Amino acid sequence: MAEKRRVFTAEFREGAARIVTETGKSIPEVAQDLGINEPTSAAPAPCPSGAGRRW
Repeated sequence: MAEKRRVFTAEFREGAARIVTETGKSIPEVAQDLGINEPTSAAPAPCPSGAGRRW
């Protein structure tokens, strides 16, 4: 039987993106710190600057 996928809120993704931008850590480092895999963390999240871009 397949594993149930975890769902991360927009707030969680924004927080993860903020950690990357504020600490200078790489996405893989932050993903490991948060206990998630890199492809999950690389999903588009709103740009912290609020400019409407996704990264």
